[in-house]
Amino acid sequence: MSRLHRKSDGQPIRDAMLAGGWSIPKLAEATKSVDPLGRGVSRSAVGVLVSSGSSGRERCRLRTAWLIADALGQPLQKLFDMPGASTSTEERSRADDRQHAAGPTA
Repeated sequence: MSRLHRKSDGQPIRDAMLAGGWSIPKLAEATKSVDPLGRGVSRSAVGVLVSSGSSGRERCRLRTAWLIADALGQPLQKLFDMPGASTSTEERSRADDRQHAAGPTA
């Protein structure tokens, strides 16, 4: 599953919270109302995403980011970035495996 990266150590999230008068507990509670399953995001998960200190977390699940952005009324892309493609996580075909195992062709 893809994980999103918070922008600028969570500053856009903190800015949106300040502008809307949100506290961590209030934002966590608001995510329940935008969650189709009604579960929302825990206070601790919100807390580590808005933290600028050593307890801050840089990445979160897409679902978590979506619920936070939706509760704040912000576009997801304003608060979070998609990670870049990594060769270690890209899918490869069996033909690629066979070609790699055979080595370079002359």
